[in-house]
Amino acid sequence: MADGTFAVALFVLGLADMGFNHCGTAGGCLGPEPVTPRFAISGGEVQPRQARRASEIYLRYDLGRKYGPFGTAAGLSVGEHGEVWAGFGATLTYEIPTTPFYVELHAMPGLYLDNGGFDLGGPIEFRSGIEAGFENRMGWRFAVTYDHRSNADIYRRNPGIETVQLKVSIPLRK
Repeated sequence: MADGTFAVALFVLGLADMGFNHCGTAGGCLGPEPVTPRFAISGGEVQPRQARRASEIYLRYDLGRKYGPFGTAAGLSVGEHGEVWAGFGATLTYEIPTTPFYVELHAMPGLYLDNGGFDLGGPIEFRSGIEAGFENRMGWRFAVTYDHRSNADIYRRNPGIETVQLKVSIPLRK
């Protein structure tokens, strides 16, 4: 998937979830609700589509509040060749009932500096993706993530990149 499919899925599923489960509540469709804040670290590789294979470390902080079904997160990634991306956006998490498993979508606009590494076409780059994982009894989450970064054709060049990573997410309070 070399496009914004995950961002569109987050938007469509989130709006449906909001309509079915949040709009009839006292807080309203986008009423704030506390959730467990998390710090996550993941590492993996940029996939060789148009970029060369390279390692990347990604740090993310999931804030302790969601609005309707949408969580909020800030992220920072550093690539093997000096590339840096930082952004802020939305998450949409679905826990699979009676199991420790979950699926999460994310969509985050951000700023990108290639620093001599892979040129994504401009400084504004959108990161969207999916993760699937499980949560242990202590609240730690372990997942595999797949995401796409591109500039959504706001610049003349839009090569885009995909990354696959292993992620550990630690609750900051329970």
